[in-house]
Amino acid sequence: MNYILIRHKVADFAKWKPVYDGHAPARAAAGLKEEYLLRKIDNPNEVILLFSADDLTKAKQFAASDDLHQRMQQAGVSDTPDIWFLNS
Repeated sequence: MNYILIRHKVADFAKWKPVYDGHAPARAAAGLKEEYLLRKIDNPNEVILLFSADDLTKAKQFAASDDLHQRMQQAGVSDTPDIWFLNS
């Protein structure tokens, strides 16, 4: 099984979450399934996401897409995300 782990900070989680939720169809089209959405205890505006990925090539294309980067900017991502592609 393949996974994508993403860590980034957001300006305001309450404003980020609806934008993130609205992008679910694009993630599904890329074969990604959210496994976990976590927030740091000492900084709830730092988000960690784990997705399972049906197709690692499609997942990498999605992670590099202009669409995703535009959505992140719109949602208030405030730093450069760390993205790891993993397998079990």
